[in-house]
Amino acid sequence: MYLNTIQAAEGSRKKSKRVGRGIGCTLGKTCGRGHKGQKARSGGFHKVGFEGGQMPLQRRLPKVGFVSRSAKYSAEVRLSELNGLEADVIDLQVLIDANIVPAFTKKAKLIKSGELTKAVNIKGINVTVGAKESVEAAGGKVEV
Repeated sequence: MYLNTIQAAEGSRKKSKRVGRGIGCTLGKTCGRGHKGQKARSGGFHKVGFEGGQMPLQRRLPKVGFVSRSAKYSAEVRLSELNGLEADVIDLQVLIDANIVPAFTKKAKLIKSGELTKAVNIKGINVTVGAKESVEAAGGKVEV
């Protein structure tokens, strides 16, 4: 087998449509585009979604949903997740090192979910009212 003898399989490559070759075929003169009109002209096509001047579907339907751009950088921490931490003072860096919150987190909030069994000091983390009561009931302190 030589490179100059390689050919495509029969029927795998369709012959291109040769237009403008006279009146003997259906593709002569107007080349299958008909007479006049927008679709007969070169460059005469409308944008995607155009409905002939009628209000297009993507504009008739209401806009829905909202994605907060700041939610990516904030995280929630449960009370029960603090039980496994060895540190006495818990701040954002401790939570990042323990893989409780993602590394790119800028702010965290402690919520009352689960139970706290040991005394911890919370520093630089937002705390809900219920979580603050639970931390203080366990013998810890909250510094915001």
